[in-house]
Amino acid sequence: MSLDAEYDNRARVPDHPLTFARWQESAAAARAATPPVGLAYGPGPRHRLDLFAAGEGAPLAVFLHGGYWQALDKGWFSGLAPALNAHGVSLAIPSYDLCPDVTLAEILSQVTAAVDLLVREVAAPALVFGHSAGGHMAAWLLAESRVDRAVAYSGVFQLEPLVETRLNAGLRLDAPTARVLSPRFRSPPAGTMLDCRVGGDESAEFLRQSLDMAAAWGAGGVDTRYAALEGLNHFTVLDPLFDPASAEVARLVGLVRG
Repeated sequence: MSLDAEYDNRARVPDHPLTFARWQESAAAARAATPPVGLAYGPGPRHRLDLFAAGEGAPLAVFLHGGYWQALDKGWFSGLAPALNAHGVSLAIPSYDLCPDVTLAEILSQVTAAVDLLVREVAAPALVFGHSAGGHMAAWLLAESRVDRAVAYSGVFQLEPLVETRLNAGLRLDAPTARVLSPRFRSPPAGTMLDCRVGGDESAEFLRQSLDMAAAWGAGGVDTRYAALEGLNHFTVLDPLFDPASAEVARLVGLVRG
């Protein structure tokens, strides 16, 4: 199968608009029930994050959204907050600029700035977790020692395969840059932890990306775990995170409270 087919998740999941609609419905409900505090971490209109606070002194998690660094924003994922808030965990969700308007390196600088703002003004994040492109960024922040615990759902940790796909029209990566920006080839900090979780129904490349990342960083001394979540695709892999009683939410809460 071609790399385009392996990485084109919307084509692989024809009913993805139904999942997107659920994300938007849950986001609207969450924002109506508990309006977030908005914080600016930079000068641009997308340099904003939403903070869903669970109370003074509550531990903090940060979610980084996906969209292949080219789509979506923080507002799509407000629906993740209630499940964590129910366990006394605050959640911050940043937006960031998108390719091709900026480079991927600039996006990484922006999410780093968002986390740095939270450290200065709210609390040091106990956990960063992300989906797809957000999983890549969560691992990057771990490599940058901004956090010591991260969970990546369906992450892309090795970017070179994307250079050969249609996605690269927006990313504009060459092979050397793709390697430099791949967490897979960073030296992982000692004493850190990374979960690599992926939908069991995802493409062979997405399964490989998570399995390889867990093995490589595990060999480098990181506490890694790999799990393929049965029956879930690239988009429904987030479904358990909307349920405060799910094992996935329990895992995140346990890591935050670590």
